[in-house]
Amino acid sequence: MTSETASSKVSEVSDTVEAVEAVRATFTELYGKAPDGVWAAPGRVNLIGEYTDFNDGFVMPLALPHTALAAVARRTDGELRLHSTDVPGGVVQLRVDELAPHEGHGWAAYPAGVLWALREAGHLVTGADIQLTSTVPTGAGLSSSAALEVVTALALNDLFELGLSPAELAVLGQRAENAFVGVPCGVMDQMASACCTDGHALYLDTRDLTQRQVPFDLASHGLQLLVVDTRVKHALGDGAYAERRAGCEEGARLLGIRTLRELPYEGLGAALDTLAEAGADESVVRYVRHVVGDNHRVEQVIALLDAGEVRAAGPVLNEGHISLRDDLRVSCPELDLVVATANAAGALGARMTGGGFGGSAIVLVEEADAEPITKSVREAFLSAGHAAPGVFPAVPSAGARRLS
Repeated sequence: MTSETASSKVSEVSDTVEAVEAVRATFTELYGKAPDGVWAAPGRVNLIGEYTDFNDGFVMPLALPHTALAAVARRTDGELRLHSTDVPGGVVQLRVDELAPHEGHGWAAYPAGVLWALREAGHLVTGADIQLTSTVPTGAGLSSSAALEVVTALALNDLFELGLSPAELAVLGQRAENAFVGVPCGVMDQMASACCTDGHALYLDTRDLTQRQVPFDLASHGLQLLVVDTRVKHALGDGAYAERRAGCEEGARLLGIRTLRELPYEGLGAALDTLAEAGADESVVRYVRHVVGDNHRVEQVIALLDAGEVRAAGPVLNEGHISLRDDLRVSCPELDLVVATANAAGALGARMTGGGFGGSAIVLVEEADAEPITKSVREAFLSAGHAAPGVFPAVPSAGARRLS
């Protein structure tokens, strides 16, 4: 470990200790008692494999150092009290036996949905006091909502001694978001938050949740993966995710398969012809082409990482962005500007990541080029009249854990 890396680790530990003390103090002041513990769950960035998880496909996310923290105390009286230092307003008070899907509650629907999902699954969770705070940027496509769900699920799992595995907690978090909040997301975000490990990317098969932790030490290769938060979220994205999911399901139905995962890359050309002959909408054809292509790109990247050929993954990232932009059509001018500018400035590859219509892009760069490429992207944004983006390195970090 270099002295710089060691110093960074010491700083991270110090920041964690201070954050734990702060959230414990806020909890105690708010609820008049000390919490039973403090838990953390990270946001994530996805290296490759977008819109594939709800098609039973492959993904490769990694956890970020940015986390949601929860100070939690168990209750036995059926009350659920929720508060966040990140959202204006007081404590949200709910009765656990009255929780029902699609009743609003704003941000509180995410943790409340987890408690509902646990009870729906037959787990006797009798209430809790929860104080939340998060450093995961909201609206950046880095899974701030999944971090809230997973940290809540882990805390309740521990406090009520439910004995659930990280993957089981992730599935419950997804159910909370799907059925309680009403967002038809796949399971990647929750699995990344619950199951990622320090220094690794998570190679996940979302069909059966088999996973492999893949070493992802870019520094040893002289590389960095930059996350560029455009600080943009377009309203167009609000219903677009559900529309694309429905289009993928329609494509699978017309092809006579359960999900697009069942269509091998080698059979894509013939399948697209079949869809055209069946009179499928051109958007369905595009969505199928993207999903099958991105599953193939995940397999390409994992093979390159296993072979130690990390730089060769750059062009695959570029191909992924073109598909997201042209076939899935979930990019936006700001994301395209990041990718084009970074590549012109010498990046090895770049693509949007997450749901799109704003949010973040990732850029694979030589470590020595990180600063000039960042400067080029920021200057391009200012020249185009945009606010300066946030840029930081994606450091593969630990998944959800108890801190105290």
